[in-house]
Amino acid sequence: MTIEKCINEFGVGDVIFEEGSTGRELFVVLDGQVEIAKVAGITKTTIVTLGKGEFFGEMAVIDGSARSATAIAAAPHTRVMKINHARFVYLVSQQPAFALMVMDALSKRLRASNAVTYRTAQS
Repeated sequence: MTIEKCINEFGVGDVIFEEGSTGRELFVVLDGQVEIAKVAGITKTTIVTLGKGEFFGEMAVIDGSARSATAIAAAPHTRVMKINHARFVYLVSQQPAFALMVMDALSKRLRASNAVTYRTAQS
């Protein structure tokens, strides 16, 4: 498969994937912005907005679980590269720096989530 087939372009508001859907891909933002959000009916709560070089979808690519949030393009001409499970496993096994980058991001995201959960429990 050529690399071009792994790149998709989205317009503002386009849904890249929905919470609860299945998929064994990780996505890297090449251009534009992607909003990771919880959507309940007409209410949307943005968790984080990601830009060029950042990635999302790592939990599903690692453990095959359903998507934990919805990913929405938040800028015109947002381009993302899709990395499937096989390619992800190859990159992790061949590129220790890639594996460390993913672990670093997971750690930061877990800490941020814990901080929000802990704050909520305190109030």
